[in-house]
Amino acid sequence: MAVDLLYAEIRRALRDMGVEEDVAIALERPRNPEHGDWATNVAMTLAKPLRRPPRQIAEELVQRIDRAGAGIRSAEVAGPGFINFRVSPDYLRDGLVRIVRAGDRYGRSQAGRGHPVNVEFVSANPTGPLHVGHGRQAALGDAVAELLAWAGWKVHREYYYNDAGEQINKLTRSVWARYQQAVGNDVAFPADGYHGTYIGEIAAELAAEHGDRWKGDESAEALDAVRVHAVARLRDQQNRDLDGFRVRFDTYFLESSLYTSGRVEDTIRRLRETGYVYENDGAVWLRTTEFGDDKDRVMVKSTGHPTYFLPDVAYHVTKWERGFHRAINVQGSDHHGTTARVRAGLQALGLPAGYPEYVLHQMVLVMRGGVEVKFSKRAGDYVTMRELYDEVGVDVARYFFLMRRAEAQLTFDLDLALEQSDRNPVYKIQYAHARLASIFRRAEVDPAALDPESADLSLLAHESEAELIKLLLRFPEEIESAAEAHTPHAVCAYLEELAGAVNSWYHAGNRDASLRVLGDEVSQEQSRARLVLSRAVQVVLRNGLAVLGIQAPERMERAEEASPGGA
Repeated sequence: MAVDLLYAEIRRALRDMGVEEDVAIALERPRNPEHGDWATNVAMTLAKPLRRPPRQIAEELVQRIDRAGAGIRSAEVAGPGFINFRVSPDYLRDGLVRIVRAGDRYGRSQAGRGHPVNVEFVSANPTGPLHVGHGRQAALGDAVAELLAWAGWKVHREYYYNDAGEQINKLTRSVWARYQQAVGNDVAFPADGYHGTYIGEIAAELAAEHGDRWKGDESAEALDAVRVHAVARLRDQQNRDLDGFRVRFDTYFLESSLYTSGRVEDTIRRLRETGYVYENDGAVWLRTTEFGDDKDRVMVKSTGHPTYFLPDVAYHVTKWERGFHRAINVQGSDHHGTTARVRAGLQALGLPAGYPEYVLHQMVLVMRGGVEVKFSKRAGDYVTMRELYDEVGVDVARYFFLMRRAEAQLTFDLDLALEQSDRNPVYKIQYAHARLASIFRRAEVDPAALDPESADLSLLAHESEAELIKLLLRFPEEIESAAEAHTPHAVCAYLEELAGAVNSWYHAGNRDASLRVLGDEVSQEQSRARLVLSRAVQVVLRNGLAVLGIQAPERMERAEEASPGGA
C-alpha cells in the first residue's frame, strides 16, 4: 500500500534527522483533494521536543524524503507545517498491475498473522423461525468473520444454541398443548405460549409420528419427548434458513451441554474459590462491582438455580480453553446489560479485561409503502428472515442489513430493495461489475487471461482514470480498517463510492469519444490500457462483494443494453 511505503520513508527520514523510532506519525487523506493524496502534521508534533519551528522541521523532512521510495511524486509544505503528498504516476501504474495479478487475493493481508479468533453470532433460541433481527445479525456476523479472514486471522464461526431455560420450557408447553388438541384432547393453550402457526405444524408432525402416545400425559418423560422433537425441528429449520442465506458455522455449541458436562457447577466452584463470592438473602452473589459493573450480581438464586449469566461465563471459559484468546460476540442491543457482568465473571476467573469483544446491533424496521410491516405468515407476530430474503433476494437482503452502522437502527425499505436502478445501492454496485463484463464480451477478450504488463499504462493519463486507480488502491486499507473496527458498513460505503466513480468514468465516453474503452476513436494501445483498468475495477468490485457474501454478476439486464459510453 502507498501509505505503508510513505510511513516507512517518513520514519527513515526522521531517523536521519535524529528523531527517535517511537514518534507517532499520523497520515490522513485531506478533505480537499486539491491538497494532495495524503497529509501529515508530524512536523508540528515534533516542534516542542526538537525546539524548532514546525515549518522548518517540515521543510527539512521534505528535503530528506526519497520520493521514488515513498511512491510519491511531490511533497509540499503547507501552512504552519503540514506536509501534503501526491502519489506518483509510476506507483499508480504498478498498483494497477498488482491488482490484476493478485486477482481474488487482492485486499488480503497478514495483519492477523494466523492467530485464532472466535466469532459467535445469531445464537438464537430454537423457539421459532429466525426473525429479521437475526437476519441482520447473520449478515453482520458473517461479514465481520470474513473481514477478519481477509485480514489474516484464523476465523472460527460459532453458534450458541440456548436450548435450556424458561424459553424452551414455554416452547415445550406450547407444542404439548397443540399436540393434545391434534390428538383430540381439548386443552387450554398457555396464555404466554408461542402463537405462530409453526407451533401447530410441529405438533402435527409429532402426532403423525407418534399418534396419541402422549395424549393427556404431562409426565416429565412426555414433556421431554415434546421438547426434544420441537427443538430438533426448529434447529433444522433455522439451519436451513441460514444455509439459504449463505451463512455457515464451524461449531454449534449447546447450552444444555454446559449442564450435562458439569461445566456450570465447575464454574460455580471456581468462582467460590476466588474470594469474590458472598451470600445474602439465601442467594449466592458475585462481586462484579470489583470489575467495573454498576452493582453486584446474583450468581445462584435462593432456589438453588444458577442465573442466566452464569452459563454465559462457563461458556466463554470453554472458548478460552479451546485456544480462542480473542473472541467477538455479535448480538442484539438487548444484550447490552449482560456484557459487563459476563466480563466481570471472566475477570474473576483470571481472564483479561475486555474479553470477549462485543458488536451490538440495533433493531430492524421493515417498511413497505411508508408503512411498517409487522407480521409474518408463519411466525404470527414478526417478519421472518426467510420471508424477507425470499422476497428481495439474498444479495439485496445481506447488503441492506450491512449498509448501516450496527449501532444504528435499520429501516429496511422493501420498495427500494426491489427497485432496479442506481437508487438501490447493491444494484448499482452489481450493475457496475456486469457493465464491465459486457465490455470484455464486446471486445471478445477473456478478462482472466489479460496481461497487464503488455499494456502501455502511461496512456491512462486522464484525471478520471488516475482518480479511479487511486480509489482501487485504497481497497486493502479499507478491508484492514473495517476488520479492525468490525465495520462492514464501511466496505459498503467504499463500494458505493467506487461504483459511482466507475459510472462517471464509463459515461465520460458519452461526452468525449476518445475516452471510451472501445471504438473507432480509440487506438488499440489505449483500448488495451483501459481494458486493464476495467479488469482491475472488476477485481475490486468482486472482492469487495465477496467480503460481504454477495455475488458479482456477469450479466444484468441493463448492463446488456447498448450504450455509447465506455464501450
